[in-house]
Amino acid sequence: MRLLLTLTLCILVDAAPSTIDATYSDDVARNKMLPLASAAYAKAPQNCLTNKFTNAVLKRQLNVKCDSFRSDICSGYTAVLNGDKAIVVSFRGTDGFLQLMEEADKSVFKSQVSWIAGGKVSKYFNDAFMDMWNGGMKDDFNTLRQQYPGYQVWVTGHSLGGAMASLAASYIVASKLAPAASVELVTFGQPRTGNKDFSAAHDNQMAYSFRVTHWRDMVPHVPLEDMEGYYHHKYEVSSFG
Repeated sequence: MRLLLTLTLCILVDAAPSTIDATYSDDVARNKMLPLASAAYAKAPQNCLTNKFTNAVLKRQLNVKCDSFRSDICSGYTAVLNGDKAIVVSFRGTDGFLQLMEEADKSVFKSQVSWIAGGKVSKYFNDAFMDMWNGGMKDDFNTLRQQYPGYQVWVTGHSLGGAMASLAASYIVASKLAPAASVELVTFGQPRTGNKDFSAAHDNQMAYSFRVTHWRDMVPHVPLEDMEGYYHHKYEVSSFG
């Protein structure tokens, strides 16, 4: 039901473009970032982009195996929104990840690895992101940055995709692939992704970073801080509706 609701937002009419501003905008989250996150679930993201945005062009949708134990597939895409002057990096959640949460399988969070910007993150999230990034997304992003150097970079994702989006935004800034002032991150239902040092490093990196959550969604609350040493980065926004 939640997925169906978000996917239907792909057909909404256009809204005004955002500007670089660290103040949260419900309009940007509702009418820009959420449709972009929803489009990652579509077999043909271009259709969602065309219905929602002006002069939007999909660069490529990628599907990579992100869980060797459950044969889960991670997916994401890059695109350019010429009407909004933005490059998009968007990630999808997966049924397998939600199943892990429903089973309270904490193996997702047991192992941590060092992160480029500081601190440590879940190895599961790190591997999923890096497989996607090195599987072609990095090349597509760099190509778009060369073609549109003055465009903002919008990064988004839902659930597991939110964790991957968080890492993507951090990686882009830490690797100096785009200046922090041009990178905007909005995630939906993102789980805790890294430890306290990662969260602090992320907060120091990102000027525009918001996590939209819903009180009935358990994913943003796992793992508990006192269980695995994970912390959320800034800023949490209660969901709309």
